[in-house]
Amino acid sequence: QVPHAPSQPLASSESRRFTNKHSKKAVKASLTLGILLGMFFVAWLPFFVTNVAQAVCGCVPAGFFDVLTWLGYCNSTMNPIIYPLFMRDFKRAMGKFLPCCRRSGEPRPSAISLSMRNSNSGPRAAASLRNVL
Repeated sequence: QVPHAPSQPLASSESRRFTNKHSKKAVKASLTLGILLGMFFVAWLPFFVTNVAQAVCGCVPAGFFDVLTWLGYCNSTMNPIIYPLFMRDFKRAMGKFLPCCRRSGEPRPSAISLSMRNSNSGPRAAASLRNVL
């Protein structure tokens, strides 16, 4: 006979809240991705289909081809608008670097602090250099 473990109690409200929070994030991420991909396909697919048709038969008027090209360009200009609307992290990052998006009282990062953060300079670099040698 194999002893069985005592049955686990039903999930607590905290674990249900945790699951609910993550499922809401997953739905929001799926919605954002769906909107971005949908807009990309609506804007660029006609251009690519027309481009192939132009290469095969040469029957596409130049004005129509230009309109489809500009439709794709308009999609590319919409991305900086769509990302901040749906992604909180993107909005925060843009707020740090663009003066028009920064909240009042929030300091602007200096160029020196940005370069120090992005480079390997500082005490850690010296310690890692000693370890390598």
